[in-house]
Amino acid sequence: MRVLLAGATGVVGRELVAQLRAAGHEVLALTRSPGRLTGVTPVVADLTDRDAVLAAVEGHEADAVVHQATAISGVPLFHRDLHATDALREHGTATLVEATRRMGARRFVTQSFFLGYGYHDHGPDPVTEDRPFAPPGRGPFEVHMRAMRHNERLALETPGIEGVALRYGMFYGPEPATRRLVELARRRLLPVFRPSGVIAPVHVHDAASAAVAALERGRGAYNIAGDEAVSFGAYVRALAAAVGAPEPYTVPSWPLRAAPYAYAMLVRTRIRLSTEKARRELGWSPAYPTLRDGIRRSCPG
Repeated sequence: MRVLLAGATGVVGRELVAQLRAAGHEVLALTRSPGRLTGVTPVVADLTDRDAVLAAVEGHEADAVVHQATAISGVPLFHRDLHATDALREHGTATLVEATRRMGARRFVTQSFFLGYGYHDHGPDPVTEDRPFAPPGRGPFEVHMRAMRHNERLALETPGIEGVALRYGMFYGPEPATRRLVELARRRLLPVFRPSGVIAPVHVHDAASAAVAALERGRGAYNIAGDEAVSFGAYVRALAAAVGAPEPYTVPSWPLRAAPYAYAMLVRTRIRLSTEKARRELGWSPAYPTLRDGIRRSCPG
């Protein structure tokens, strides 16, 4: 396929470029920085500028569009840290759907997120894709839920487009946020909060391989994560162990209430994701099924 990829220089995007090319696909990379990419055809525009994007794709044809653009560069602490990504999920997705039509493409794959199921305790059973997604949120959380809701509706409900939404777990691997956390763990500056939430991590390699599989075979929404949910405490300890750092300090979680978004994500949310649908329909499975597998390869001591 000839694929327009938005977010080609991002965490998942860089890995996805390599995997798309290895699978025989041709990549058009929507980017503001064409000099940072090789082996692709650059389409130079800022996704936040609708008119510039539509002008840039003029004259190009594609079979599919993949949206992996995000403005998150680390672990978000405050609601404002998500606002730029919220805009990409709403307005950026709308622009890419319009570009999809103008380029004659029929398939559209978008990056979605596991926290669209809600920032709360989901109980011990794995959450499947038929669970309500992005229900109305309270206060500032509704801004994020609305963006995730709108992103998926555009992908999955636009007439004439075969849409896929990949509901990724928390990314980790050879990427900036993980490297920053590793350095903090190395200096014993990354504590374990008590209590801590439970999340479903996904290695960036596996996130990209799911996108390739979804591009070729997907339709609808899919949870994409490793086989094992972990607490944030276990995640921090795994990082420290991988680099030979001392056992992290354990501290109470209540001071995190000063950063409401971080508290909701790191403490209040407990979620396990079922990936059975992705395995069954996409033929996808993670190369790094557990956090320990991925950390060993990504964070050598």
